[in-house]
Amino acid sequence: MQKILITLACCASIAPLALGESPKHKKQTTAMTEQAITVTGTVVTSTTEEGTATNYQPARTLIVRQDRSNGAERFVLNGPGHIFNRNGEVVRTAVKPGTHVRVYYASAGNVRTIDHVIID
Repeated sequence: MQKILITLACCASIAPLALGESPKHKKQTTAMTEQAITVTGTVVTSTTEEGTATNYQPARTLIVRQDRSNGAERFVLNGPGHIFNRNGEVVRTAVKPGTHVRVYYASAGNVRTIDHVIID
């Protein structure tokens, strides 16, 4: 048992020397300087609007009467697959008037882009 312990101790003391770098190889370092980058663009904010769908909906347009006010907002849908039910399933039928909806959209200036609509 003592021979095994002595052998392990010797191996443990020699192993770092075997794995270390030889003095023949020198590390080469490269100096790098940082440069500032200026990024300009439009601030895009993500917002949610809740309300009920109104009775007038032209093609690809969703009119939502807001819950918090008497005003109505108009949202344009570009392409299918943006309207979902509570379970996350795509709704392929027209939104019925009086249906409670939650519209998720992004605003960049005066332009609103719909991400998706959830029907409650």
